Amino acid sequence: MNSKQITYLRGLGHHLNPVVSIGNNGLTEQVLKEIELSLNAHELIKIKVSGDDRNLRIKMLEEICEKSGATAVHHIGKQLVIYRPSEKSRITLP
Repeated sequence: MNSKQITYLRGLGHHLNPVVSIGNNGLTEQVLKEIELSLNAHELIKIKVSGDDRNLRIKMLEEICEKSGATAVHHIGKQLVIYRPSEKSRITLP
């Protein structure tokens, strides 16, 4: 993905509410399953991560993207935005 597409997705993700929350147990199989379901349904999702460790959130984002095949769109504070196109694409990239 190029920078123009990432910027476009970042703008779309700004108004989203988090659909998945990662709690104190971290990135469990159940959380990954929920992320997978949400990506299939919405393509672009926002994830809320509890905890104050920025490095841990970055590692979680990388692991989520690796395991789900998604692209990291944005990481600000405790919010992560990821994108993965589905078979029936709802979002048209520029």
